[in-house]
Amino acid sequence: MTYGYCVFYQATVTVHNFQMFRHIMNPGWTLGWTWAKREVIWTMVGAQATEQGDCSKFKGNIPHCCKKTPTVVDLLPGVPYNQQFTNCCKGGVVAAWGQDPSQAISSFQVSVGQAGTTNKTVKLPKNFTLLAPGPGYSCGPAKIVPSTTFLTADKRRKTQALMTWNVTCTYSQFLARKNPSCCVSLSSFYNETITPCPSCACGCHNKKNCVKRDSKILSMVGLHTPKKDNEPLLRCTHHMCPIRVHWHVKVNYKDYWRVKIAITNFNYRMNHSLWSLAVQHPNLNNLTQVFSFNYKPLLPYGSINDTGMFYGMKYFNDLLMEAGPTGNVQSELLLQKDKDTFTFKQGWAFPRKIYFNGDECMMPPPDTYPFLPNSAPPSLITFLPSIFLLLFFLAVW
Repeated sequence: MTYGYCVFYQATVTVHNFQMFRHIMNPGWTLGWTWAKREVIWTMVGAQATEQGDCSKFKGNIPHCCKKTPTVVDLLPGVPYNQQFTNCCKGGVVAAWGQDPSQAISSFQVSVGQAGTTNKTVKLPKNFTLLAPGPGYSCGPAKIVPSTTFLTADKRRKTQALMTWNVTCTYSQFLARKNPSCCVSLSSFYNETITPCPSCACGCHNKKNCVKRDSKILSMVGLHTPKKDNEPLLRCTHHMCPIRVHWHVKVNYKDYWRVKIAITNFNYRMNHSLWSLAVQHPNLNNLTQVFSFNYKPLLPYGSINDTGMFYGMKYFNDLLMEAGPTGNVQSELLLQKDKDTFTFKQGWAFPRKIYFNGDECMMPPPDTYPFLPNSAPPSLITFLPSIFLLLFFLAVW
């Protein structure tokens, strides 16, 4: 193809998020690479380069970007139709594959000049980088794969791309941050002790800048406006985590037991759209009902069904607001007992692992879990079954 007197090739770039429970949240993905030769970007549709670079040697038609190492971001919603492309213009926000596969994709089109137009002259870019939105991703080299084919509108003819290459980027929580970004607290009906999140679970480096509940800062205009570097503004807590997940063993019935989950946001500068919570617990294979979250089982080991993903219902609680009175979401689970494995002893009723938005949360030490009393008064032993039975019938009624 030609642009003025310049020959270029046109490429479609597609970003797939195959992670089951980690989405790319606001402010979205940032993709970068290094050109193999002296390529320039003449035009882009559905995305834009953050810098144009030095295009002084071009006269008349000026390229969109002349940098050797371009950095590309998605366009915001609402851009004119002539700037849009399929699956573009969501501000770089991409859903997790487990939540919504149709929204786990982002695409744009780019016209590349000074690269040739044959599979011998076109060279693969290198040194790919992906921020989504911060660090944590490591990208491998581009690899040539069989060329993509396209069907015509009447589906009677196939056309083929000149070349197709794939780049795989993997996420590591350890590369993303030194400390966890969430923690877990525990409680139960059979013990008055509440096991809090571990002290400084997410590091105490933000303790100097945290905000107390009664601080006058909370009444300032623009408090909830995010910073460009996503620096958090946390409520002062002993754990100093932006997110706390609380697991409460609520009720014991004859054939079932009930759990309450509450997720609390302690960051005044960030809300969480499309949030997800992944939980590992052996009794999730008999999960009977989830009352106000969506649920999807995850089968990482095929036949072992002990891991599931919870996420919000659209337009109801899929947005976890900033810290404050509305900065929490909660739900209850009803699980059927397996007589061969169910017990309240040795912390069995508590989760093995919890992940919020794909990052593992810090659990309390096992020896601090609420323990089952060794003995109970005769009156409690006599009346507990009837109480639980009555509650069960009330719930059904």
